[in-house]
Amino acid sequence: MGQLADFRHLSIDWDMSPEEAVTMYLEWGNNWRRGERSPVRSKGDISNYFVLNTWQQPPVVTLVRRNSDGAEELATLELPHTLKEHARRETGAIKGVFAITPSLRSWLERELEPDPA
Repeated sequence: MGQLADFRHLSIDWDMSPEEAVTMYLEWGNNWRRGERSPVRSKGDISNYFVLNTWQQPPVVTLVRRNSDGAEELATLELPHTLKEHARRETGAIKGVFAITPSLRSWLERELEPDPA
């Protein structure tokens, strides 16, 4: 899945969820709790993260870059068949945008690995 090759250099925030992104970037840093994250201080504060989108069928994973100005979808990936079933089990019939699961993360990390020479 060569779509991710262009994004291997990015620092991915694997713990970012859609809810967390809204709190950090749209509410300007209200996410100080327990010192887990630094508050957003400028438009230069950027997060790159993946989300599971079940609004469409089959579900897809999207790589998002977000700052306080907005979000940009960098890549949208179709899931392998087994992960489509996994996503359906995890979310049921609910349509929405969700944090990625550990299984999705493992697959994405493999996809981001450099190709062997």
